[in-house]
Amino acid sequence: MAQHLKLRLHITEPWDFERSAGTSDLTGWTIDHIDPDNGDWEVHLDEGFDFNRRHIGTLLASPRYVGESLSRMFDAVAGFPVRLAHRLDGEWQFAFAAMISERHERQDMDNGTSI
Repeated sequence: MAQHLKLRLHITEPWDFERSAGTSDLTGWTIDHIDPDNGDWEVHLDEGFDFNRRHIGTLLASPRYVGESLSRMFDAVAGFPVRLAHRLDGEWQFAFAAMISERHERQDMDNGTSI
C-alpha cells in the first residue's frame, strides 16, 4: 500500500471562506505525490466542509502558477501556493486559492501521545 502524505491546506480565497465553511484550515491526505509526473494531487479531506449548499470531501490541488510543480511544496518553508478545485456535475471546478504544506504529527513529550 502506498504511503499517505498528510497535508494541511490554508484557504486564502475566497476571502470569506472561513465564515461560510467554519474554518480556513483543512487537513487531508494524498497518494498522488508518489508519481513525480502527477501535475495535480487529489486530496481526500479528513473532515469535509459545506460550500454553496454542497458537501465537499475531496479537492484537486494544482500549482497556482504556470510552470510550477507541486513537489516544490517539500522545499517551501511556510507553504506552497495552489489552486483548489471541487467536483461539480462530474467535473473539477476551480474555486479556491490556498497554501499547501506537509502535516507533521507532533509527539507530546509528557506522555508520548500524538497531537
